[in-house]
Amino acid sequence: MTQKVIIFDFDGTIADTVDALVSIANCLAQKFGYIPITQEELALLRNLSSREIIKYSGISVLKIPFLVKKVKTELKSKIKELKPISGIKEALIVLNNEGYKLGIITSNSQENVTDFLKANELDDLFAFVYSGVTIFGKTTIINNVLKQKQIKPQEVLYVGDETRDIEASKKANIKVIAVTWGFNSQEVLAKQNPDFLIHHPSQLLEVVKVISF
Repeated sequence: MTQKVIIFDFDGTIADTVDALVSIANCLAQKFGYIPITQEELALLRNLSSREIIKYSGISVLKIPFLVKKVKTELKSKIKELKPISGIKEALIVLNNEGYKLGIITSNSQENVTDFLKANELDDLFAFVYSGVTIFGKTTIINNVLKQKQIKPQEVLYVGDETRDIEASKKANIKVIAVTWGFNSQEVLAKQNPDFLIHHPSQLLEVVKVISF
């Protein structure tokens, strides 16, 4: 029997990094030419897609790769202090024990993810961590990982907290679970029609048992 693979997004899905990332983004606002995010605006941004957020911010698309790189560098000093989403560690342990192959695809840096996993005793649970920079979607990155690991799309389930995770998974022809505890709101995630929409990590175990992949 072929081993089933569950790929996770990192920021907002496994790691509770949203507040730290917003804080860093605000510190870099003047340098990169956009307005700092207030708490009121953050609520608004949670209801926007990645493309809509970029348009709303007014930041030049040409600056985004440099901004992403700078954010990851600034996050490095905080990463070991950050904690997993409540309940996710327990869910990951169960999934690993039940024989699922777990992986991570992220736009964060490999070093940041590795440091976080080690600091929170999660590093033994993942078979692979793949880091790749993308502005609008992860489809190419997902396809590259599946090709490198020789994994068939029908053997994979993707778990993420943003609209771009849903879009990328659909384009890569893999099933996707959207989670509401990360960045994007329940409402905007639901509009993208993920295969499942869940509100707590414990629900991962229920969905994985009933989903066909």
